[in-house]
Amino acid sequence: MPNTITSMNLLCGAIGVICAFEGRLELSFILMLGAALCDFCDGLCARMLNAFSPIGKELDSLADLISFGLLPAIMLHELAREADANCLLTFVPLLLVVFSALRLAKFNIDESQTENFRGLATPACAMITGSFVYYISVSPQSMMSGWPASPVFIILSTVILCALMVSRIPMFSMKFKKGAKTESPQYRMRIAFIGIFCVCTVLVALLGLDWSLIILLSFVIYVIMNLVNLLTSK
Repeated sequence: MPNTITSMNLLCGAIGVICAFEGRLELSFILMLGAALCDFCDGLCARMLNAFSPIGKELDSLADLISFGLLPAIMLHELAREADANCLLTFVPLLLVVFSALRLAKFNIDESQTENFRGLATPACAMITGSFVYYISVSPQSMMSGWPASPVFIILSTVILCALMVSRIPMFSMKFKKGAKTESPQYRMRIAFIGIFCVCTVLVALLGLDWSLIILLSFVIYVIMNLVNLLTSK
């Protein structure tokens, strides 16, 4: 059952890539969210059924590479091409695939990342990228459709996200596991993140903005929280 759910994650990502090539970036992001839901549910199902296996771990990484590595990279590439189709720099976002693969490979062999992460997880990176592309696609008249949608900003964002994925910056996992220490800083940060997500939801609703900004703002703040925690702990 967990492997079946993981396969659905992979299928959503593959269809999302096709949609991105066809210029249907909004649908690509919806499929990415579907893949994220499957990614959450396969782990939950494995814990409930105690159905862990080596093939499941490898399949999960392969699915994540497509859904949260290749898919957001193609979406960002297509967005950059809309601004300047003849610019070779529009291929820079494809580096997200390479660094996602490096990130996933490091995660699979690093036993210290069972509870929390070292570096930005590929699904979190994909949520930032996907929600950004979706918002610009559905809100072409917004202020974010100006310089943030330009190839220069997209390239700069790509470089930053790639660096974060392969960094050693401690980042808290958003999964609550049985037996987790409620007094730990990571647990408190998870609770804080839930509160921030709720605040973002309320603000976006009150301002009448597109719902994708909830995801974009929440995950950008997630990165900032971890960077601040790193600096203050030092």
